[in-house]
Amino acid sequence: MDLGIAGKRALVLGASRGLGRAIATALAAEGAEVVLAARNRERLGEVAAALRGHAETVDLGDPQSIERLAQAVLARGGVDILVNNTGGPPTGSILQVDAATWRNWYQAMAIGIFELTRQLLPPMRDKGWGRVVTVVSSGVEQPIPNLGQSNAVRASIVGWSKSLANEVAAAGITVNCVVPGRIHTERVDEIDAANAKRQGIDVAAVAAQSRATIPLGRYGKPEEFAAVVAFLASAPAAYVTGSLVRVDGGLIKSI
Repeated sequence: MDLGIAGKRALVLGASRGLGRAIATALAAEGAEVVLAARNRERLGEVAAALRGHAETVDLGDPQSIERLAQAVLARGGVDILVNNTGGPPTGSILQVDAATWRNWYQAMAIGIFELTRQLLPPMRDKGWGRVVTVVSSGVEQPIPNLGQSNAVRASIVGWSKSLANEVAAAGITVNCVVPGRIHTERVDEIDAANAKRQGIDVAAVAAQSRATIPLGRYGKPEEFAAVVAFLASAPAAYVTGSLVRVDGGLIKSI
C-alpha cells in the first residue's frame, strides 16, 4: 500500500530511542522528511544521521524549550504529521505523588504536547491536510499496577485528543491516539526491572509473568507498533479520526 506521505514533513517527539525511534524510521522509509526531537542531543544526532533527518533538542518539561522547538519547526514551514510521544514517570504508589510532582509530570507529558500541537496546527489548516498521532499507554483503558501517575495523566491526553479531533476534522486534519501494549523497548525493560526489584524476583521471571497475560504470548516489536502509527499518519487513513487504536497483542481485556 502506498501511504501517500512521500515528501511530507513529520515531527516525531521522543525520537532518540524506543517507540519514537521506530516511528521515525517507519515514516522515513515511506519517504517522509523527518524532524526528530528529544532531550538527549548525542543519541538524537546519531538517529537523525542514520535517517537523514533533522534533529531538534527539546525538554517537554520546559515551556521555553517547547517554544523554541515550535518556532524552529514553523520557520521550516511547519509539519504535515505530528507524532506526540513522551516519556513516563517512574513506578510507584500513586499515594506517594505530591502536588509538585504531579505538576512537573503533567507539564512534561500533557501540557507540553498540548501547547506544541496548538502552535503547529495553523500550517496544517492552511494546507487542508494534517495528521496528529499521540502515543499513550494501555493504562488509559486498563490501569497498570504501580503506574498510577502515568494512568491518570495519559487518560487526560485521550480526552484532549478526542476533543481536538472534533474541532479540526473539517480542516482535513485527523487526530488519533495509539495504545501500545507490552512493546519491547528500553522503557518496558526499565519497568520490568523495577517490578522485579519490588517483588524480589528475577527480571526474567517478571517478563515471563507479563508474557503470560498477553494472548499472543510475546512482547510486541517496536516496528510492529510503528507500522500502525505510519498508517494513521497516511493518506489512506483520511477517514480515521478521534480513535483510540490498540497495538497490544490482545493484552487489554475489555471490549
